[in-house]
Amino acid sequence: MACSTNAFSLSLSSTPNTKSSSDLNPNASGSFLRFKGPAKVSLRGSGSGELNLGRVSFSRPSGIKGRICVNATQVMDQKSSKAPTIVEVNLGNRSYPVYIGSGLLDQPELLQKHVHGKKVLVVTNATIAPLYLDKVVDALTKGNPNVSVENVILPDGEKYKNMETLMKVFDKAIESRLDRRCTFVALGGGVIGDMCGFAAAAFLRGVNFIQIPTTVMAQVDSSVGGKTGINHPLGKNLIGAFYQPQCVLVDTDTLYTLPDRELASGLAEVIKYGLIRDAEFFEWQEKNMEKLLARDPDALAYAIKRSCENKAEVVSLDEKESGLRATLNLGHTFGHAIETGFGYGQWLHGEAVAAGTVMAVDMSYRLGWIDSTIVKRVKDILLRAKLPTVPPETMTVEMFKSVMAVDKKVADGLLRLILLKGPLGNCVFTGEYDRQALDDTLSAFCKS
Repeated sequence: MACSTNAFSLSLSSTPNTKSSSDLNPNASGSFLRFKGPAKVSLRGSGSGELNLGRVSFSRPSGIKGRICVNATQVMDQKSSKAPTIVEVNLGNRSYPVYIGSGLLDQPELLQKHVHGKKVLVVTNATIAPLYLDKVVDALTKGNPNVSVENVILPDGEKYKNMETLMKVFDKAIESRLDRRCTFVALGGGVIGDMCGFAAAAFLRGVNFIQIPTTVMAQVDSSVGGKTGINHPLGKNLIGAFYQPQCVLVDTDTLYTLPDRELASGLAEVIKYGLIRDAEFFEWQEKNMEKLLARDPDALAYAIKRSCENKAEVVSLDEKESGLRATLNLGHTFGHAIETGFGYGQWLHGEAVAAGTVMAVDMSYRLGWIDSTIVKRVKDILLRAKLPTVPPETMTVEMFKSVMAVDKKVADGLLRLILLKGPLGNCVFTGEYDRQALDDTLSAFCKS
């Protein structure tokens, strides 16, 4: 589907799957219908210039009835009493599982069945390596003596997500004489996952890679969907590729070593899913935010599962961000401007997205697209999550505009934004809005 500002209008239900009382029970396991072939999304031309999330129209193979849902199941491994939840990202012959559960790094078979060659390169950082590198190496090699594992330890932080650091991965891969059957393993948060994935996409024109995310941000969002890349001084994530992993392994035990600030940052992405497409999930978050901050294992496992289901469904329908997937970037256009203008690493990604979300919601209200109760609920839940709701004082209107002008969602010189419209759980991706509303929002949140 080609990107344009007025070529499509697509609607999607505000919840990702069929709902029942068990959906809000973290201990419940849902049953979902899974189709072997990918579903087709029916897109109809419109002059509205917006991508509208309300309902979606699917075409199915003849004779098949029922609702199309992301596949989420639980499997019991014969060698372990722990049953990971599996969310499937359905992309035809490039489909892959997202394993979610406690103690998954102690189940070597989960990783080993996705390693195709005899050589593995683990890409991690100086913070994560002392905590989990040995455990991952053991999981890759236990009972598997033919596999050799190399590692490269990068500096930690968003400010290192650049070409210079990326070259260290290539240097190690070439020095280790890795071939096209090798597997890269990303062990860390979003920065490591993005860089390792991009390195895997480019090395020898593409090698296998596995995601092992260790932050909430990476577990609920960045590790799923195949977005990889690095930053440029003029803009965030402007250099990269869509490149899917072989699997994503989410061991929720890694969150016990996560700093409180990083935990809160990841919750910004969890909140996003509820706002744009899953109102029931948002309502669950309002009731359970304190449990999430307290690292209640059941609450965290449920939030990760539900977030991955939302992300997987959207990616399955729009892998290359032709339209629908762009809606996952609520608050990101403003947020990326904060990260770029304020300096990479000064604010965590989720902190910038949180402030950006408040700005996007403010603009939506100024356009008359949502009522004031949604504005209040968004600000309240972000404050409860210990996230900022205004940008840094040093950000100016001109700084926002200059960075937003090179945003990836600009098409033919027109800045398209993700804004809320209608009841909670609905949003639009559009380039057709009153520019005065954007100016008013920027002026309201900036001193100059």
